[in-house]
Amino acid sequence: MSNRFILNETSYHGAGAVKELIPEAVNRGFRKALIVTDADLVKFGVVKKVTDLLDEHQMPYAIFDKVKANPSVSVVQSGVEAFKQAGADYLIAIGGGSPQDTAKAIGIIINNPEFSDVVSLEGTAPTKNKAVPMIAIATTAGTAAETTINYVITDEKKRRKFVCVDPHDIPVVAIVDPDMMSSMPKGLTAATGMDALTHAIEGYTTKAAWELSDALNLKAIEIISRSLRKAVQNDPKGREDMALGQYMTGMAFSNVGLGVVHGMAHPLSAFYDTPHGVANAVLLPYVMSFNAPYTGDKFRDIAKAMGVKGTDEMTQTEYRQAAVDAVRQLSKDVGIPQTLKEIGVKEEDLDALADAAMADVCTGGNPRECSKELVLEVYKTAYSK
Repeated sequence: MSNRFILNETSYHGAGAVKELIPEAVNRGFRKALIVTDADLVKFGVVKKVTDLLDEHQMPYAIFDKVKANPSVSVVQSGVEAFKQAGADYLIAIGGGSPQDTAKAIGIIINNPEFSDVVSLEGTAPTKNKAVPMIAIATTAGTAAETTINYVITDEKKRRKFVCVDPHDIPVVAIVDPDMMSSMPKGLTAATGMDALTHAIEGYTTKAAWELSDALNLKAIEIISRSLRKAVQNDPKGREDMALGQYMTGMAFSNVGLGVVHGMAHPLSAFYDTPHGVANAVLLPYVMSFNAPYTGDKFRDIAKAMGVKGTDEMTQTEYRQAAVDAVRQLSKDVGIPQTLKEIGVKEEDLDALADAAMADVCTGGNPRECSKELVLEVYKTAYSK
């Protein structure tokens, strides 16, 4: 059996890395960009950090700023039309997961127009051509969408989110500059940071995990655990370390998959427009408890990476609980709600949410086999415990 690993052609890290956009675009012969972003990032001057560079070097661009949280089929289709009208030949995605995911879908459809309905891209669609070249500039430290082959779109008509996994969509260049993340408010920093921790823990315990992905995910857990509290307080070193940690786990989970935390979180965003990071953060400790008996000694590694002392002297039951407790404490420290009820989930929807979670592509990677009944019990526990 072989293990595939797909990464960006090039990535840049550290303060000021956004300036590398210009030589990358010039050296690749790109002519005109469509910038894919959201209106808030334009409003608060984040996009201007990029357009100022493009203006300084007289490089043409158009802006599509209609992206919203949990981007929909209609938003993607509007972006496809914007790309055509602009006469662009490459994409610059500026933002967190929503702009990055939207840009991936746009790029795929432009070069594979037979998938213009968007919904046919669900799962591992048989696209034939690489997406339009994309330079991905992250503004949050969480989704790692700038380095993954995955994207998630919302089908508003059916109230569901669907995951697309396509090696043809990965950005050719990723720019991970903590200066582009400095305007993130505390709540968003916390939610996206816990999203990154969820990626790392699920990627470390998923069925397809192996030595290379384990090394990246375990180090990411360590970095995120020591840095997230500082990043929420807007400490520059904390933000820089979070930017690295979330990218490292992105490299890994993109290639080995996730688990039922994501499978259960995606329906929450589809039903209630819950921010993805918040949904993951609330569910993570409950799912860890559910999965614990099926994870071997990996929870000891997680607990140790999160700074728990004395793990080598603990029993299996103790270190598994210590890992769950460490995650829950970090979540509390950065202000994440602790139950589904707190984030507006309705008890009468839990059965339908369980159906949706079982249909999610991420659920299949979970280390413990899932059934609707088991998933429903986890939802119920997370609802009001």
